[in-house]
Formats: sequence, structure tokens, C-alpha cells
Amino acid sequence: MIDEHLITGAGGGQVLALALRAPHSAASTLVAQLDAIAGTGIDGDRHADPLSPRQVLLASAAVYADLALPAHTLGENLLVDLDTAQLASGTVLQIGDAVRLRLMFQCEACGHLDAFQAGVSGRIGRRRGVLARVLAGGIVRPGDRIRDLGRILPAWDDDWRARVAQVLRALPDGMVLSYAQLARLAGVQSSYCRAFPRLVKGLGYAGKAVPAQAAVGLRCWQGEGLFDDDAG
Repeated sequence: MIDEHLITGAGGGQVLALALRAPHSAASTLVAQLDAIAGTGIDGDRHADPLSPRQVLLASAAVYADLALPAHTLGENLLVDLDTAQLASGTVLQIGDAVRLRLMFQCEACGHLDAFQAGVSGRIGRRRGVLARVLAGGIVRPGDRIRDLGRILPAWDDDWRARVAQVLRALPDGMVLSYAQLARLAGVQSSYCRAFPRLVKGLGYAGKAVPAQAAVGLRCWQGEGLFDDDAG
């Protein structure tokens, strides 16, 4: 559990709307409440995954207003009245009375956004939203207050390359990591695996992260313990 004596922040905001992205669906659905599950994510959401740093996405309502975006363009779970671009990794937010989220890193703007509005991926910058893991579960509803509890957990880098390096540094001795699992743990799309051979070699971990077929019969790490900081 998080030590209450470490809580320093007093600022916050409010949850304005909630959405769920069901498994095998790219579309978001407006919902009246979300069930956040500690260590896993949002119940019934496509990104619920105990070994992912991107369980929950928070986006700012101001971005929708400023860029005139259609609803759910950003694919957020929580639409909030905070400037998510100013929220630092390692910050813990309390949502309502029970739910706590650990902010991980800013979400990259991908080309898929341009399907909603031409060129928006290039204009949005750091305002795509911030990704988080669920520390403490409970029900989230529109109108819930958001309290900033401060930067009380280790930070993760916004740069995906730095996150890959962070995961590789945590790799236990004598074990390897498949490219697919590396992408999962670093919070990047599977398409990034094409860049892994050169990147992994350049980081000095050649042979430590390998294609799935090369990992057969080896001691493969799944990421156990990587997010133990969630326990506070």
C-alpha cells in the first residue's frame, strides 16, 4: 500500500465522462460507470492486462474543444477536466473515494487519429492523453472528484525506446524476452517489433530479446515483478 505520509498533492479535477473499449473492438462506448480492478485495469476493457503499463487512458476535455474532435476520437476511458499533458509520470491520482491510478507515460499520437480528422495526429502533440495502471480498484462515475496525490512512485519515460531499455534492465539473469512480450511490457504497439533487433543490439542486450520462434525452449521472462512498485 502507498504510505499516506508520502501524499503531498492537493490539486485535482473531475471526471466528466467514461467510455469502455470492448475486446476485439476499436470503438469506444459511453458508459455510466467503470469498474477499475487493482493491478488489471478496467473490467471488460480491451486494455485490461496485469502486465501492461497502459491499462487506462485519461484525456482532457479541453483537447476535444480546442481541436473540434468527434466524441471518443482519443479512445479515452476517463474524460477529465485536467490538462493531462502536464501530469507527470509517477503521479498517483485518486478518483472518488477508492480508486487510485498510477500515471505511467504520455500516450503517443498515432496516425489512426487522422481517420477522425485529417492531420490531427500532427497537431495534437503531447495532448493525446496519459496512460495509467490501477493501484486501487472500485467504481468510477462521472462527477467523481480527482485528487492529485503527488509524484510518489517511480517514473516511466515518454520515449518508447527508453521504456524498452528499462524493461531490458529488469530482465532476470539467465532469461530471455520475446519481442512480443517486450512490446507488451514497454507499452508499445506490436508493429514496433520491427525496430527491436537493431535497438536491442544497440542497447547492449543482443540475444536477450528474440523473436518468438527463437525463444522456444529457452527460459522466457513474462514480466513478473516489473510493476511491483504498484504496491507502494
